[in-house]
Amino acid sequence: MARPKALSGFPEWLPAQRLIEQELLAQLQRVFELHGYVPLETRAVEPLEHLLAKGETSKEVYLLRRLQDEAGDEDAGVPREHDRNQLGLHFDLTVPLARYVLENAGKLQFPFKRYQMQKVWRGERPQDGRFREFYQVDIDVVGADTLPYHFEVEVPLVMAKALAELPIPPIRMRINNRKVAEGFYRGLGLQDTQEILRQIDKLAKIGADAVAELLQTEAGADKQQARACLELAQITGQTSAVVDDVRALAAQYEVESELLETGLTELAQLLDAAQEELAGIVIADLSVARGLDYYTGSVYETEIVGHEDLGSVCSGGRYDELASDGKNTYPGVGMSIGLSRLISRLFRQELVTVSRSTPTAVLVAVGSEDERSASNRVANQLRERGIAAETSPSAAKFGRQIRYADRRGIPFVWFIGAGDDGADQVKDIRSGDQHAADASSWQPPADDLYPRITAAEAYAQSPAIRLVVS
Repeated sequence: MARPKALSGFPEWLPAQRLIEQELLAQLQRVFELHGYVPLETRAVEPLEHLLAKGETSKEVYLLRRLQDEAGDEDAGVPREHDRNQLGLHFDLTVPLARYVLENAGKLQFPFKRYQMQKVWRGERPQDGRFREFYQVDIDVVGADTLPYHFEVEVPLVMAKALAELPIPPIRMRINNRKVAEGFYRGLGLQDTQEILRQIDKLAKIGADAVAELLQTEAGADKQQARACLELAQITGQTSAVVDDVRALAAQYEVESELLETGLTELAQLLDAAQEELAGIVIADLSVARGLDYYTGSVYETEIVGHEDLGSVCSGGRYDELASDGKNTYPGVGMSIGLSRLISRLFRQELVTVSRSTPTAVLVAVGSEDERSASNRVANQLRERGIAAETSPSAAKFGRQIRYADRRGIPFVWFIGAGDDGADQVKDIRSGDQHAADASSWQPPADDLYPRITAAEAYAQSPAIRLVVS
C-alpha cells in the first residue's frame, strides 16, 4: 500500500493534542451543566432540503450517496444533484436543533436549554483556522412562542464564563442589538435595513470608505445617511454609558424610534449584567452586525485577544423563528464555538501544553513473561483506586522498560519485589527517586495523577487544570 496523503481540511491531532481537545470539551460541558443546560446529540445527516432552507449554497454541503445497495437497486451510487430529499452532512448544529425541536416539541420542557458538542462538515477552502471537518460547540435556549429577553443576557455570560475558565489567552466578547441598528436606520428614513446590516458587517474587511460607497449603491442611502450609519458603527464601550452616546447621535440626526429605544434598554441591561459578573470581557460594539438575516435582537462575536486575525471563534444571537410548524413558533438565542478553529491556533503557536501525552501514570514492569500475571494484578489494584496504569509490553531489561515509559511520558515505573525485603518499589523516572510502595495504598502526587493542561505563562488566565480521565 502506498503511503497515504493527508486530506486538507480534515485535522487529525496527535495524542497529546487530543488530550487537550478532550479537556476543553469537558471543561465547557461542566460550565454549561452548572447553568442548567442539558446535553443533546443529533444525527450527522439531514435532508438537503432542510440544510438549504436558509439559503446556504450546495457547495458548502457534503452530499451522501451509496456505492452499492441491495441487489436489483440500479439507482444505487448514482448522483442525484437536483434531488432536495438527498441526505447531506450537517454544516452547523442550528439546523439539526430546529428540526429536533419540531419533532420533539411535545416531549420537551420549554424554555429548552441545551448544549451540543459535535463534528460538522463544510466544503469550504481550508486555511488557517478553517476546516472541512471540525468540532462545533453550541448552547441555545429555545422558547415556545415567546422567549424572555433575560435569556439574551444569560447566554453570552454563560459562554464568556466557559471560555474565560479555559487555559487559553484572554477573550473579548463584542455585543450589539439589532433593534438599535434597525431602529436607527429606519429613523434616518432607510427601509432596507437587512442590506445595510450586510454592508456594515464588512467594515473590518474592506474599511469605512468602501462600506460608505456600498451603502449608497446597494442600500439606497445618501451621503449623510451613510455617514450616520458609519458613525453609529463606531460607538463602543464597556458600560451602559454607550446608550447615552447612541442617543446623542440619534438627536444629532433627529432620529426618533421606539424600536431604537427598546434596543437601547436591552443593550444597557446586558452591559450592566456583564459589568457585574465579567467586567472587562464583554463590550458593546455597534459595528457588530452579523450579516445573516434571521437575527432579530442581541448579536455576539468573540475574539482571542492578541489573535484578532483569527476572526471570531464564538458567535451567535437572538432569532425569533428558529423553527415553526405553522401553528407554533419557537424563538431562540444561542452561541456557537468553532472549537477546532480555536485549538488549531493554540497548537500552532504552542499557547497551551499538556504535562504528558498519555493518561497512564504508572508502568508496571515485567521481570519475565512468567511473572506477567503478577504485574497485571498490581496494575489492576492501581486502576481500582483510580490510578491509570498499564503493564509493560515486554519483559525486556528494566533499563529498556524505563526508557519506554520515558518516551511515553509515564512518570512512574513499578517494580515487583525489588526491595531488599522483597517489597515492591516505585520509581519516579524524572527525579530518580525510588522507594517502597504497596499497590493497595500508594498514591502519586496530585499533580501526577492525571495529565495537567497549562496555558503559556504569558497568556495564563487561570491555574492549570488537570485532565479527568474517565
